Formats: sequence, C-alpha cells, structure tokens
Amino acid sequence: MAEKPWWQTGVIYQIYPRSFADSDGDGTGDLRGVISRLDYLNDGTPRSLGVDAIWLSPFFPSPGFDFGYDVSDYCAVDPLFGTLADFDLLVAEAHRRGIRIILDLVLNHTSYLHSWFVQSRSSMANPKRDWYLWQDPKSKGGVPNNWQSVFGGRAWQWDPSTRQYYYHMFLTEQPDLNWRNLRVRRAVMSVFRFWLDRGADGFRLDVADGYFKDALLRDNPPAPGIRGYERQKHVYDADQPELIDAYREIRALLDTYGARMAVGEVMGNAEQAARFCGPGLLPLAFNFEFTRQSWSPAAFQNAVLRYERLLPEGGWPSYVLSNHDNSRHASRYGGRAPKARAKVAAAMLLTLRGTPFLYQGEEIGMRDGHIRRSEIQDPPGKKYWPLYAGRDPCRTPIPWTAEPGAGFTSGNAWLPLNPDYREINVQTELEDPDSVLAFYRKLIWLRKKSPALHSGGFRPLLSHPGRALVYLREAGKQTMLVGLNFFEQPVQITLEESLSPGMWKKILSSCNSQSDLHGGAGNTVLTLQTNEAAIWIKE
Repeated sequence: MAEKPWWQTGVIYQIYPRSFADSDGDGTGDLRGVISRLDYLNDGTPRSLGVDAIWLSPFFPSPGFDFGYDVSDYCAVDPLFGTLADFDLLVAEAHRRGIRIILDLVLNHTSYLHSWFVQSRSSMANPKRDWYLWQDPKSKGGVPNNWQSVFGGRAWQWDPSTRQYYYHMFLTEQPDLNWRNLRVRRAVMSVFRFWLDRGADGFRLDVADGYFKDALLRDNPPAPGIRGYERQKHVYDADQPELIDAYREIRALLDTYGARMAVGEVMGNAEQAARFCGPGLLPLAFNFEFTRQSWSPAAFQNAVLRYERLLPEGGWPSYVLSNHDNSRHASRYGGRAPKARAKVAAAMLLTLRGTPFLYQGEEIGMRDGHIRRSEIQDPPGKKYWPLYAGRDPCRTPIPWTAEPGAGFTSGNAWLPLNPDYREINVQTELEDPDSVLAFYRKLIWLRKKSPALHSGGFRPLLSHPGRALVYLREAGKQTMLVGLNFFEQPVQITLEESLSPGMWKKILSSCNSQSDLHGGAGNTVLTLQTNEAAIWIKE
C-alpha cells in the first residue's frame, strides 16, 4: 500500500483552550495549560491517549463577543491564553512527542476592532473600505436584502458615520471580509504563512463555505424553520462558485510547505462538503452528518455510504460526533447506558474509513454541563433561551480530578464544572481498566498499528442493519471485522455474506464478553452482547 499522509491515518483531537487546562488560576484555560497535559495526549506509549494532532480553537487577540471567533489580530496570542513564546514552546513540545498542531483560522469575518475594519469604516475613501461588504440602503430605504444572521436578526448593520450598511453573518461585532478583493486574499494568505513559518501543521477553516456571497446580493428564498436564519435557503449568502478557486489557492500554498493540511468547516450538508475536498482542493472538509443522526445503525451506515458515493476520486472522508458547537454525543445518545454507548460510538468513529476528530472530554464519556439562565455566556443562548440554551453546555471545563476545581483550575472556572465531575474525570478513569478512557486508549493504539483500520477499505456486511452495524476493514493481507450492537439486548446475526474460511480472533471488546464469530464456507454468524463493540482479525 502507498503510504498515506498523516492527516488521513491519524486521530485529531480538538482542544477548546478556555476549557482544557488553566495554568495561572484565572479560571480560563491557556497555552501553558495545554503544554502541561501533552503527555496525557501522547507520550509515545499506550499509557497515553495516543492522538496524532491537536486542533486548537482560536487563541488570537479578541474582544471575546464570540469567545475568540471574533479575531482582532491574526498574528498574535491573546494575553488571556499566553504569548507567542508560549505558542512556540507548545509547538516544540508537541512535535517532540509526535503531536502535530492545527490552528483554527476564522477568515470569513473579523472582529469589528480589527485594524482592517477600523480603517474600513473610518471613511468611504479609505483604501480598506472595500475589504468588507458595504452597501447603500435600498432606494426607498431599508436593508440591502433579506439575509439573516446565524445568531439572530438581520445580517446588515447600519453605520451612521458613513451612512451605509455592512454585512455580518454572525454578530454585529463580526463584519464579513470581502474575499473578492484581491488585497484581502493576499492578506489572508500572509496569515497562513505566518503560522506555517512558526511550525503549524494545519488549519481548521471556520465557516469555509461562507467566504463568498452572491455578487448581486439577491434575496434568499424562504424555508421552513424556527429561528430567522433557519427560515431561509442559503442560496446566495454562502456556497458560491468562487470558493473553488480560493480553495485551490490555499491548497497550493499548503503544498509548498510539505505535509500540511486544512479541514474546512462546511455549514451545509455532506454533498457540499464532498465538493470542497479532494486533490487540488481542501484536503478535508467536515461532514457533520453524524451530529444529526439518531442512535441507529442504519442511520449511521446510510450516512457513511452516502458520503463515500459523494466524494470525488482521491477524496478522503472525515467524521465527528461532538465539537464546541454541538451537544456532546454522550448526552445525545447515552440513554440508560451512557458508558456502554460511549464505547460503541468510540469504536464506530475510530474504525471507519476516514479521519476521526475527537472533542476534548468525549474520551471520558463527558456529557453536556448544566448551565443556569444566569450563567449563559453564549450569544445565541442569551437570545433564544429557553428555545435554545446555546453552546455553553458542551464547552464546560474538562474534569481532570475529583478535587475542588477538578484539576482544571485553582480559581473560579469561567463556566461551571459539570455536576458529575467527581465521578467522571480523567484521573478516576485512568485507574479503571473498564472505563471509557481505557477503551479509547486501546482503540487508538490498535488503530495505529493496524493498516486495515487507519488506511483500509470499508465494506458493510448488512444491507439493512437493524440492531447492529457490521463491516469489514481491509488493507493488503490484513482483514478486520467490526461489530457494533447499539442496543440493550444481545443479538445474533447471520451475515449476508459468508466470510472466507479462516480463523477469526477477537482482539478487542468493549465489555470483555463471550461474543463470537463463526466464519467459513457456510453461513457466518456473529453474536454480540448488550451494547457491545467488538473487533476481530482474520489470522
């Protein structure tokens, strides 16, 4: 087999720095805190989690209206998180352990305090005026079109000093850049170079399908929905044809630096994500279908097969179950057996063909936190409560220990710790061989040494999975079978395809059960116990 790039074979772990580890007691996580936990992430041995790269949510200077996704300086570190020297140390220490660094670049918009926008709004004659999307009112007054902000309300803000509107896909404090302006494109490319030259190995591109808007600013057609943004089909305020050339430019720049990557956040569906990644385009684009599925083997298998059909030749899938914008999967899917289901979800994510993205805390089965109305900090949570609680529940700090402050901080945490942190924390699970964390570690290290799991093909063995998901991973002479029972009753399945004769050895089970696989020239029968994830290898 040809050797695949690291971003295809590796496991990528998302760190939300505010909630990962606080080194100075101010209640907010920081870069020094990340450095202090690198051995936990990968010390080169199976004692550690074993991840191959960490993606850091924004740590750039920001007024914090959207918690760092409103950047006021792309080439610096916010003092809340440390210094550029701290970043350099993080790169050095991570690379020493074989951990690559992925940065979160927010290039669709800036903070309204960014020097570019300060200059842009200072005068209609300013050279940076066209760096953002400014428009006159309609002939009879009013906003230029019907576009809505993702965070609620109209997406146009009146600026009385220059008597024009500017466009903001998110908060009024987050004006959108004009990617049609070549000077903007050159400035953005210089941001990539700045961090690549400091040792960054890749980038997560925030709102990557929003860089261009319709040149004619046509109204979006209506759609059924609850909130304003959801009541439109986003035909004209995202996913424009010009994106492809921009992605080619980004990919060409990355390729000049060697083994570097980018993964685009696509706000649309799997079809859009598949169009944006592949040879000459973005290496990866997030497919968020898993965050929208019910706890059903058929739903997940259909999502996988659909994405495989959509990907271009040479495209590579990626999968994610949780992140800083979505409810944690242990909360969505936990049911009456949250620990067991967390293991099944882990086995699925880490054994499919594609790049798995883990979100900090999911490896311990961490669930959404409880946020009182008075504690809500997330802007859409404040606006839409009680219909929507915002993203704070999935951003609560990681509990490292059962001690006061949960080993996260010696001060007052910026968001409240989860009520169950004394039971669900890293230290407790490190000492428990049956913990969710122990299972994640086994899975990741098994994946590292198994070409079939990190690089092989995917072949489902049930056309209509009912209670279990069963598939083969094959690479060269190595064949592995994965069986995932999603429910509370044992299951015995006669596979639709008889496996070739040979000895099958079970190498991992989430519950150390007596599950069995009989493969041969006749029927192949698989037995899985309650909520079991198991992996066999053909010897």
